[in-house]
Parts: sequence; C-alpha cells; structure tokens
Amino acid sequence: MTNKVWFQTGIAIIITLLIIMLVIRVQVVFEPALTVVTTIFVPLLLGGLLYYITEPIQRLLERRGVGRLTSILAVFVIIVLVLTALSMVIVPMVTQQVQNLISRAPAIQNDIQDFFNVILSYRDRLPINPQQYVQDALDQGSQMLSNLASNAFTILTSTVSILITLILIPFFFFFMLKDHEKFIPSMVSPFSGTTKQFMTEMMYDVDRTLRAFIQGQMLVSFILCIILYIGYAIIGLDYALLLAVFALFMNLIPFIGPWVAFLPAALLAVIQDPFLLLWVSGITLVAQQIESNLITPNVMGQTLKLHPLTVITVVLAAGNIAGFIGMLIAIPTYAVVKTIIQNIWRYRTNLRKTMLADADEAGAE
Repeated sequence: MTNKVWFQTGIAIIITLLIIMLVIRVQVVFEPALTVVTTIFVPLLLGGLLYYITEPIQRLLERRGVGRLTSILAVFVIIVLVLTALSMVIVPMVTQQVQNLISRAPAIQNDIQDFFNVILSYRDRLPINPQQYVQDALDQGSQMLSNLASNAFTILTSTVSILITLILIPFFFFFMLKDHEKFIPSMVSPFSGTTKQFMTEMMYDVDRTLRAFIQGQMLVSFILCIILYIGYAIIGLDYALLLAVFALFMNLIPFIGPWVAFLPAALLAVIQDPFLLLWVSGITLVAQQIESNLITPNVMGQTLKLHPLTVITVVLAAGNIAGFIGMLIAIPTYAVVKTIIQNIWRYRTNLRKTMLADADEAGAE
C-alpha cells in the first residue's frame, strides 16, 4: 500500500499541513524572515512585471548586436521617454478631467440624490429597503473619513514605505534584465539527474506561463482602453479618457474587471443623458466581444487554458482574502500553481523512483 500514489499523496498533504500548523504556532521565530519577505515582495513583484513587459525590447535589441548593458540602458531610456510622454500628454488631460469631475461633484451628488429620492418614493413597492442601504453607505463613508484622520501617522509611515519600494524597484528590475538567463541554472545547480531535469523544465514552464499572461494581459488591456476611448469620444461622453484609463487598469482583472469599469461609465452616462446609457452599454459589449473573440485568442492564445468559471471563482476568492492586490495576482498565481502541479504529475513516476533510490542509498550508508 505504501507504494500507491494515492497513499503517498495523502501522506505528503498531511505532512504539509502539519508543517504549516507548526509554523503558525511558532510564527514569532519566523517574524524576521517574514519582515524581509514582505519588504521585498512588492518591489520584486513590480520589478518582475516591468521585466516581462520590457524583455521583448531587450531581446530584439540584442538580436541586432546590441550589448547587454547597452540594451538595459536603452530599456531604461525608453521607459523614461514613455513616462515623460505620458506626463506631458495623457496626465494633464486626465488631471483636467479629474478636476472637472471634482468641481461637478456637488451637482453629480444632487443628481444621485434625486435618483435615490425617486427610488425611495417607490420604496413601498420594492422588496428591499433602499433607504437603509443608502444610510449604511453614508455611515461607512463617514467611518472611512474618521479613520483617515485618526491614522495620520500610519499614512505617513506607509508613504515612507512606498518611497523605499520605489527606490528598490529599479534595482530588482536592472538585475532581472542583466542576469535573467542565469536564474534558472543557478536554482537547479544543487540538483542532479531526474530531479534537475524536472526542476529545469518546471521553471521554464512557469517562466513561459508568466510571460504569456503578463505580456498578453497588458497588451489586451491597452488595446481595450483605446477602443473604449474612441467609442466614448465619438458619442461625446464626458470624462472619456479618464474612464478609458480606469478601464485599462480594471481589465487587468480578468472577466470581472471590465464590468467593474463599466459601472462608473454607466453612472456618468445616466447623469449626462440617460439615452447615452444605451450607447455606453453597446460600446462596452462590442469592446468585450472584440477583446474576448479576436484580441485575446490571438495575443494570449491557449497558453493558460483556464476555464472562465475557474477564473471567476479564483478572482472572487482572492479578492475576499487579499483585496484588490489579491485579485490582480490571483490568475497568474493560479496559473503558476497549475503549471507546477502538471509538471509534478508528468514526472511523478521518475521522481518517485529517484526518491526511493536516494532513500536506499542513504540507508546503505
């Protein structure tokens, strides 16, 4: 029975759970290591994101005979030029639209209040009490403002932490561009034989999975942003650029993000002209169909092979566990875990033989 796969898998799960329980019980011992991990996690994450976005540029330059350090310098220059162009062209337009939105906030608030008053006038016919929901939302908003005022020191500390993070990101990014070919060989160097082959193939598969998701999702989001901006601008929707930029970031969350981006566009359309809601809905639907049926299959292909129901479940669960950041990293994390499990399953027989052989050698010694 001990040679059965199901038995060994069950034992491995039990041992893993026991290790997790022991780590939780003596977590004070691991607090210094946890502090180090949490400190470098965000810079490492953002540095890796920049690496996967810009690595094709570096690879293209090096194929044309450009040296490694020169290609890295060129990538940094391109990033600076892009940020400068955005700050000179896009940022002022978005800032102006944000200022206009803030200046119109009282009028928009009155329109929303009138809308709720209409709903409240029919509250006897509704199965729920909308007034209670409105009051709860106002109470939560007041609580958030009071917490903001009382946590001024925490906000200052967080600001310093963000500045440190911004300083660390370029360092991680630079060394990823400089030494990315050495990472996997150095990680598998302590191993040999089947184990080394398994680790190497698994890490290259993880790298391909992350590359496909990050590069594909960024390109898809950018294209969708352009489509929405053109559509909103054609129908004359106010704050078209601001809404399109918001949609760009929300589209990084698969399936759920695009519909979250639709809500403020629909609300502003109703306030501006209720008839615009039909146009906004049509533009969003057309953009989503183009993205899901044309852009995503051609850009990302079938690399991830994730079922839509699985994506929705993982995103919602990650959102409840870790908030917005969890929703952003949920799908790539799930894809990486799936890739690792697939590699373990593919190598299960050889790995079992290798582990048994190592155990026999250790017993003989």
